[in-house]
Amino acid sequence: MHVGLNLIYLVPGETGGMETYARELIPALLAERPELRLTAFINREAGEAGAGPWSELIPSTVVGVRARRRSEWVRGEQQLLPRLAARAGVDLLHSLGSTAPIWGRYRRVVTIQDLISRLYPETHGRLRALGMGQLVPLAARRSDRILTPSESTRNDVVRLLGTPSEKIDVVPLGVTGPQATTVDEREVRQRYGLGDASIVLTMSAKRPHKNLMALLEAFSLLPEEPSRILVLPGHPTAHEAALRSRADALGIARSTRFIGWVSGDELEALYSAAACFVFPSLYEGFGLPVLEAMTRGVPVACSVRASLGEVIGDAAVSFDPERPEEIARAMIRILDDPVEADRLRAAGLARAASFTWAATARGTLRTYERALGADTPDRSQRAR
Repeated sequence: MHVGLNLIYLVPGETGGMETYARELIPALLAERPELRLTAFINREAGEAGAGPWSELIPSTVVGVRARRRSEWVRGEQQLLPRLAARAGVDLLHSLGSTAPIWGRYRRVVTIQDLISRLYPETHGRLRALGMGQLVPLAARRSDRILTPSESTRNDVVRLLGTPSEKIDVVPLGVTGPQATTVDEREVRQRYGLGDASIVLTMSAKRPHKNLMALLEAFSLLPEEPSRILVLPGHPTAHEAALRSRADALGIARSTRFIGWVSGDELEALYSAAACFVFPSLYEGFGLPVLEAMTRGVPVACSVRASLGEVIGDAAVSFDPERPEEIARAMIRILDDPVEADRLRAAGLARAASFTWAATARGTLRTYERALGADTPDRSQRAR
């Protein structure tokens, strides 16, 4: 079996959970099936960056586009990739980033990570939302099989795109455990001016559907003593200015830290220092940051919208993300009750252990086999 991986969307360091998906899935597939032949199709940014399993573990072909420009990414995927994949002789093309080429002489699988562009179009901006609104349904319709990371996303694809449910396989993501770090808690506290405060950590893109405005309001409801600091790592976005302004208006600017992008070493140190991890998102296709906190022993307070209830089970304090007072109560329940915090640490570790990349790889391979055995139009029709 020769599988092509469509990674044209992936700009290293800038693609969030979809980058993690590719980084972890490739070695997991090879570990499960060493004889599997994989070829990655990557953009110029990934080709120039070099490091990554798509170039270190498997052969890669650079598609001559820069994915930071959306028009280039679409051109590469829809015009250039089908010919390159055919030339490489792939039996199946797996597109990992929700969109996929709509033609080509091979079987097709697409992972639809979420339908944020349909449900929260303001998150992507008008033009990108319009583009995704066309490309994702086309990918769903023209692919032989669809993967989703959760039942919630599967239901969204059925409901919003009219896709037959029997065409969709739910394959949850795995989680990677703590990594060795050269940065300790003391160093990261000093670097970001955290002192001896109790740290409330969140990890998400600074976009409206992540609901960080409600988290800021909830944090402002916590008692001023003992000292607590809310830490919000991540690349700045246009939405960050509004978040900073809101923190200032709420009187919590001194107890919040918008610290930008952090290295893997710094992030591990922040997890070690955190007393609580909070995830107030309104919509997630899966919710990998929650499991990443759990597998590091950080007690979690989490929204139960969309897929998040599937992910957390009973291993987190849940809340309605549109009620800041509920978010505040969830945080206080963890921060002020050491017994509850210890219970959640243990429950989170057990919960996270059930999500492995090996299981993700096995489920993905079953989908490949279904796609290759599916009844589809003949090759002359598929190439149209």
